[in-house]
Amino acid sequence: MPRTTEEETVPDPVTVPVDADAPPLRVGLIGYGLAGSVFHAPLVTATEGLVLDTIVTRSEERRQQARAEFPEVRFAADAEELLSRADGLDLVVVASPNKTHVPLARAVLEAGLPVVVDKPVAGTAAQARELALLAEERGLLLSVFQNRRWDNDFLTVRDLIADGSLGDVWRFESRFERWRPQLKGGWRESGDPAEIGGLLYDLGSHVVDQAVTLFGPVERVYAESDVRRAGAATDDDTFLALTHTGGVRSHLWVSATTAQLGPRFRVLGSKAGYVKYGLDPQEAALREGARPDAGAPWGEEAEQLWGRIGAGESPMSGEGTPVPTRPGAYPAYYAAVAAALREGAPNPVTARDAAATLDVIEAARLSAREGRTVELEARS
Repeated sequence: MPRTTEEETVPDPVTVPVDADAPPLRVGLIGYGLAGSVFHAPLVTATEGLVLDTIVTRSEERRQQARAEFPEVRFAADAEELLSRADGLDLVVVASPNKTHVPLARAVLEAGLPVVVDKPVAGTAAQARELALLAEERGLLLSVFQNRRWDNDFLTVRDLIADGSLGDVWRFESRFERWRPQLKGGWRESGDPAEIGGLLYDLGSHVVDQAVTLFGPVERVYAESDVRRAGAATDDDTFLALTHTGGVRSHLWVSATTAQLGPRFRVLGSKAGYVKYGLDPQEAALREGARPDAGAPWGEEAEQLWGRIGAGESPMSGEGTPVPTRPGAYPAYYAAVAAALREGAPNPVTARDAAATLDVIEAARLSAREGRTVELEARS
């Protein structure tokens, strides 16, 4: 049966109270590239009870960009300089390249500070569990930024599963596909294993985490992974088939080479199926400079983009019943982090959650390399 604890793993923003009299928690942000500038800095500053104190970047161009939006922010040249001010901070966010996540997270924890780490938290599940153990020994929060647990379509699917609209879910299909036939360059497309690049670690971290969040542990993994584009050095077109211990099968696609995009979700159950096209609008809004604390509706989409539910019908022909898509809620992640730090509320995404995702990703790499199904060991 599907996992039914999503209310604990994906908190809604309205459930997080903030003490108006408490001073804000001071946040240091390591990295001001895509992740830092588009996601973390805007979401931190939109969260009541948090203040963006310091950004780590040597780039004068990025400093100017940050000053334009956050005039009072301070800067540090590197993590060592930031952590020399540890007594003036309450939380550090690691939004630097993947290969730096483990050493920086370890340094922050050893400096006595809680830490948020962008996904993937590490290159291996073993490293993620080592970080989790260090955080537990130090009594510090270690949270992983899996923002797509708060995508509009994922929240809608979660509700349809929880309220029984689909019956028993038999198959979950999830696609994160793009048409990018030309390489963009950079570490994400590097073939150096130390960079932890490729789509399986990038977009795969999202689709696997969503599947595990909804349906629980995975017992078997089969994967096909290809390098399609000329000059590419790492995977850019990957398919995963997961068998969850509860019996649900998840079929997941991540690709930069899809000329015709499939549905973002197709969920098939014993009573009905749900089909949804298109991506959550929050990333595009953040990239365009929209902010969730600006007073306008956030994370909402037009009615014509709603998914449809039905049985024996074709959503592409307009059949089935439209399902209003829940508003996306990326701000809920940092609101939950603030509540965890102030009140001991649950960590919204633990490093052990991330390790379970990495177990699947590592098994997928092995499966694709050897052309076989990989069995995963049960973990408590």
